[in-house]
Amino acid sequence: MDKQCRTVEVTVLSAENLRLDRKSVKKNTYVVVRADPLNSRSTTADFEGGSSPSWNEKLTLDMPFQTRFISLEVKCRTGSGDRVIGTASLPVSDILGDYTPESHLHFLSYRLRDARGERNGIINVSVRVKMPVESVCPPTTKNPVGYGCSSSWQQPTLGVPVGHRKNYYGGVVTGVPVWI
Repeated sequence: MDKQCRTVEVTVLSAENLRLDRKSVKKNTYVVVRADPLNSRSTTADFEGGSSPSWNEKLTLDMPFQTRFISLEVKCRTGSGDRVIGTASLPVSDILGDYTPESHLHFLSYRLRDARGERNGIINVSVRVKMPVESVCPPTTKNPVGYGCSSSWQQPTLGVPVGHRKNYYGGVVTGVPVWI
C-alpha cells in the first residue's frame, strides 16, 4: 500500500427501486466504486434481482488521503451497451473523523440520482477503512516470530486529552460532548 493512501473496504450490499427510462430494471445490474479517476472496482452483475438487486460483494480500494468523496455508480448491461442507472457520492467524512475509530464498520444508504438529477433508487453499502498493521502494532514492538504483538505493546487509548492536569481516570475524557 502506498504511504499516501488508505485502504478502504466497500461492501456493496443491495439497491432498491432502480429504473431505466422510467421502467423497472429487469436484470444485469452492477456497481462501480471509484476512489479517484484511475482507481475503481466493480461488482459482478446481478441477473435475478430486477429493480432490487443484491450483490453482497466486498471491494477493496486504495483511497488517496486527499479524496473527499467515493463515487458509487449503478449500471445496467443492455443490448446497446452499458447504461448508468444512477450515481451517489459517499463523503469520506461519513466514514472518517468524529468519534469513531478508523476501522469502524459503517452501514450506509444513499439516494441514487440519474443523469437528469432525478431520484432513481437507493444503494446500501457497508464501509470500513482498514488500518495498516504498523498502526495497530508498531514494527519496533512486534515479536521476533512475526505473529501478533509482543506483550509490551499496549492498546492505544481512545478519547480526548484533557491537558496538563490528570483526572481520576488517567487524563483522558471518554465522554461525548453535547451542546444544547
